[in-house]
Amino acid sequence: MSRNQVILLFLLSIAFGLGAVFFAKQWMDRQLTPQTEVEVVEREPVIVAAQEIPSGSVIEEQHISSKLLEVAWRGESQFVSEEDLLGQVAATTIYPGEIVNRNRLANSGEGSTLAALIPETKRAVTIRVNDVIGVAGFLLPGNRVDVLNTISYSPTSATTLTVLKDIKVLAVDQTARTKENKPIIVRAVTLEVSPRQAEKLLTAQSKGEIQLALRNPHEEEKPVKRYVAPSVTILKGTEKSNIRVKD
Repeated sequence: MSRNQVILLFLLSIAFGLGAVFFAKQWMDRQLTPQTEVEVVEREPVIVAAQEIPSGSVIEEQHISSKLLEVAWRGESQFVSEEDLLGQVAATTIYPGEIVNRNRLANSGEGSTLAALIPETKRAVTIRVNDVIGVAGFLLPGNRVDVLNTISYSPTSATTLTVLKDIKVLAVDQTARTKENKPIIVRAVTLEVSPRQAEKLLTAQSKGEIQLALRNPHEEEKPVKRYVAPSVTILKGTEKSNIRVKD
């Protein structure tokens, strides 16, 4: 074997050895590389509030938008289509970014915006007013008022009584919601009252003039303490009588 042949065999052995080391390292790297499983999460669109939706507001296109939510997190009471939500009335305030839920909306068939604002135990009663009775226009939805009744007996004799206290104003004219604080002239005021208060209000209106007194919203109605004089019971045979003790 010549010298050149020996050198060639030596170089070939080195090449084969380096190749074997390279392929062995590649195989070992593949064995050590952790296998990462990618979880596929299925998402579907849901409707969220794009801005604050006050209670009693009719939901319009600018109020809502959509975002993707995992299917596992989506409930049956959530909306996936804007068309199903438009025209509905918010029963409570819905805040920006909140998923719109059917439980936050007025039930179908409850009628207009005002009807959705009335609690179950209350009634809405509308009375006609002028600029004076309407507190010179400074009467807005959400205010609280006292209702006064003036009864005239003659041109020189009249009596004014407070028939209802701390009554909430639901609407002025046809406005149930407003962000304005400017005075407006109104022709009708809708009050939130109980069935018994509604009877008193309409009875007072039939007897005389109605006047509204605007209240401070932070004022608390304090209970009136009435003094009742003590009495003694006198028994005379089968008869019984009460005599009030005077000072």
